[in-house]
Amino acid sequence: MQKRMHQIDLFLKYPIEVQNELFQDLIRTSQNTEWGNTYDYKSIKDIKQFKERVPIQDYADLQPFVNRIMQGEQNILWPTEVKWFAKSSGTTSGRSKFIPVSKEALEECHYKGGKDMLSIYCSHNEETEVFTGKALMMGGSSQTIDPDANSYHGDLSSIIIKNLPFWAEIKRTPDRETALMENFEEKLEKMASICSKENVTSISGVPSWNLVLLKKILDHTGAKDISEVWPSLEVFFHGGVAFTPYRSQFKELISSSKMNYLETYNASEGFFGIEDPDHPTEMILMLDYGIFYEFIPMEEWESENPKTVNLSEVELAVNYAVIISTNAGLWRYKIGDTISFTSTFPFRFKVTGRTKHFINAFGEEVIIENAEKALAYASNKTNAVIREYTAAPIFLTNREAGKHQWLIEFNREPNDMATFANALDEHLREINSDYDAKRKGSMALDFPEIKKARKGLFYSWLKGKNKLGGQNKVPRLSSKREYIEDILRYENQMIED
Repeated sequence: MQKRMHQIDLFLKYPIEVQNELFQDLIRTSQNTEWGNTYDYKSIKDIKQFKERVPIQDYADLQPFVNRIMQGEQNILWPTEVKWFAKSSGTTSGRSKFIPVSKEALEECHYKGGKDMLSIYCSHNEETEVFTGKALMMGGSSQTIDPDANSYHGDLSSIIIKNLPFWAEIKRTPDRETALMENFEEKLEKMASICSKENVTSISGVPSWNLVLLKKILDHTGAKDISEVWPSLEVFFHGGVAFTPYRSQFKELISSSKMNYLETYNASEGFFGIEDPDHPTEMILMLDYGIFYEFIPMEEWESENPKTVNLSEVELAVNYAVIISTNAGLWRYKIGDTISFTSTFPFRFKVTGRTKHFINAFGEEVIIENAEKALAYASNKTNAVIREYTAAPIFLTNREAGKHQWLIEFNREPNDMATFANALDEHLREINSDYDAKRKGSMALDFPEIKKARKGLFYSWLKGKNKLGGQNKVPRLSSKREYIEDILRYENQMIED
């Protein structure tokens, strides 16, 4: 771990050199693939040529190539054998993405990220006893696509668990068979039974699903606090969704003063960032994981041919869409996330949202970062605890201005709903000048509507779509009403039933 921290220090000091060297290595390694031959990688001399020659891709562009690899063809996007595919899907659509995971991506990116997460944590907590117990990791499910092609798909967590080295497997709970169970609710019951008997010192995963598990363990054991079940628990490595709405709920369940939290930024496409303990809420951009980065300023996002900037050209406090080229054969690929840099030496950032998950129905440009801050402000002011939420516009009519509709499921309701709504609106106006401009006089954008969701609504909605566990998430913001209307219809069905 000390050796690795030295390597991390090197890319923090020489970020551009590390990225340029990695870029050349990716191009050289892939020059004889079908993709490399199509774009003549052998003649690419620099990043400028690469950008001019290779178009920016979304999943629809890469899907025909991925489908062929899933059927057993190789050397198409990446030269080594690719047989694992991380399944990623939307929450209202039945369509799924299958992200190729090469051996290099698994070992040099995903596993390396997991080890670095521990290295950074331990380097800042020298008295840690995290290795005296077991790590709890809730895996997804995995299933075979084509036995003849020897290819498989599943949640990224299931692929990671299936390929863990033996030394990591013996330090993890629950057992592999339980972690990979497909029925989420049966898995919860079994995990509660198995894991409550172990000495768990660390937890990793998505906050929302781990909250569900922790509550199940309290029910199973009759304990009032997780510290009674796992007195040596000291850290939760969390990622997948913003932690702000969940922080107070974790503190209610885990009262231990020695409990730590460290954020990670990883996805099916790669492992990108780890929180810097010296700068809480800001993440270090990990630059030696086989991923070459480009960034599109969000003002360019809707352009037919958006221009990207390199790491050396990024500016502070600008909202960028992330574009990656990876050691799994994703070339100039849009991952759909937006970030904003808080430092450029070293490169630290915050995740600000999704390229599709924002509200901009009236020119207000509300992103997830805005929403999280405003909800936290309103919750603190009214002693509320939010479990889940989503928001969408109610559009302008001839008679009325438009407004935002917030559907919120509370763990603890505000002591005054009107004060909560006022605080939410007030803080959004403070932190987002576009929202404030549209709210003036309530001409274009009226006061927000807060709708209280029934207990368990979002869980039931995800369950009805067979999307419990794994990387499945509630969509937070949308400029369209499809998500919120679908959830509201589901709520009406619950009432009728």
